[in-house]
Amino acid sequence: MLKEVCVENFTRVPEVIAKGAGRIELCDNLSVGGTTVSHGVAVKTIEYCHRSNIQVMAMVRPRGGNFIYSKEEIELMREDLVHLKQLGTDGVVLGCLDESGWIDEEAMLRLLESAKSLDVTFHMAFDHIQPEWQLAAIDWLANHGVKRILTHGGPMNSLIEQNHHRLKEYIDHAADRIIILPGGGITTKNLNEITTSLNIKEAHGTKIVG
Repeated sequence: MLKEVCVENFTRVPEVIAKGAGRIELCDNLSVGGTTVSHGVAVKTIEYCHRSNIQVMAMVRPRGGNFIYSKEEIELMREDLVHLKQLGTDGVVLGCLDESGWIDEEAMLRLLESAKSLDVTFHMAFDHIQPEWQLAAIDWLANHGVKRILTHGGPMNSLIEQNHHRLKEYIDHAADRIIILPGGGITTKNLNEITTSLNIKEAHGTKIVG
């Protein structure tokens, strides 16, 4: 079981690795769902993690709020992505939507072009896609080389256990073409139950290592 631990800044990185984190999702401002970290934080975290043979997935998100971005914000994201790639991140975590509640395909294609050779996770923007389009979104992301989708399986104010059926539906539909990475409310207390019931090999959270 690979435990991806979401960390805010560098502070907790040594601790969570010592406790069993197998991969780090690096972001700032968790109170708004995570944004891109500073240059210094990225450098220090990537260097530290690579010495411990731990991969880093760096958040690329210019602000909190919704996932509908202007052309200028998309360009900011692209520049941050290229910068993080140059620093040696193993992957990036991002997601762009349009006003209809579908993937912003133009923006994603631009970012994915810059992310070539990196792992890409489409983050919980996925949970804001219109529910009736989410299975089609899995297809689109899989067909365009995205490696995994981070999802709660439902509204963030719901318990992840309540979303078991929907998460299983995603996993079955993905059919090993793309990894479905459950997150949001997974802790050391419910990790084993969730991973066993969903038959998954990766899980995400801020509290999944003791």
